[in-house]
Amino acid sequence: MCSRAGGSPGRRGGAVALRGPVCAGVLILAGCAPASPPQAARVHPTIVSLNPCSDAVLTAVADPGQILAISAWSQDPASSSMDVATARRFRATGGTVEEVLALRPDVVVAGSFLAPATRAAFARLGVRVESVGIAHSVAESEAQVRDLARIAGHPQRGEAMVAGIEAALAAAAPPPGAAPIPALMWEGGGMVPGDDTLVADLMRRTGFASVSDAMGRHQADKLPLEQVLAHPPRVIFAAGDAQGNEDRMLRHPTLSVLRGTMRAAFSPSLLFCGGPTIARAAARLAQVRNSLSGETVRSREGGSPEAPGSPPARGRAREAVK
Repeated sequence: MCSRAGGSPGRRGGAVALRGPVCAGVLILAGCAPASPPQAARVHPTIVSLNPCSDAVLTAVADPGQILAISAWSQDPASSSMDVATARRFRATGGTVEEVLALRPDVVVAGSFLAPATRAAFARLGVRVESVGIAHSVAESEAQVRDLARIAGHPQRGEAMVAGIEAALAAAAPPPGAAPIPALMWEGGGMVPGDDTLVADLMRRTGFASVSDAMGRHQADKLPLEQVLAHPPRVIFAAGDAQGNEDRMLRHPTLSVLRGTMRAAFSPSLLFCGGPTIARAAARLAQVRNSLSGETVRSREGGSPEAPGSPPARGRAREAVK
């Protein structure tokens, strides 16, 4: 059975079975397509990436001519974790077996949610598949960067990207001895990230303490508005679609009664992928943390009456810089 590949780790996936004439067409395509040059004839392998997270890394560490296609998700601003203008310089694929075979890649890079039937079809047709799972920490993401750079044949570029990640994290780190700031990362529909996630690791590294973790919430659990009002954090990161109905709770007018709580936008595109996304996510977290430090100074100088740790009281919540 032939199948259609599905998209990204943690966000999209699934398989659609292809039978009869369509499947036969795939096999004919595989048998009749012109033979690709032997691997030894090319210095570096050609690649099709079916995963938005691997798209962002591979387009940075491979030569442009190596990338035969990236996932269509990366060209959609609503789902891309990389610069969309950069993504649109490359061919996009929906990940069907037919599309991939027509491109004749040396390697297909896919997420862990690639449908088993699709993976089996690639194996039967002699297509090498490399899997990239969900990175749960900075360390895991850096290991993936190194793996993808090795697959592309440019390990030194992977090391350069890792060095850039470490430099960005050092720049975003809080001052030594600073107390962690209670914060809530509130995703679409009121969901929260678990403690064993990349964004939770980044929050810790940039000086925040997750209140949802302290409440015993896990990955994709929902935190009701009532609990946020009863136990307000110092910062609420609203990581949802500003236009989506499911995110009305993140913008609920009742949150305006939380005096001493800052609400800050956090792009959903920073939530799921590591690699080059880490630097942007860390910079945003540090920007919000530094703006809180400014509020504290103004309060002590007789300016804004709000400072970290203020008790809930009626009044508008502070809004972070956009």
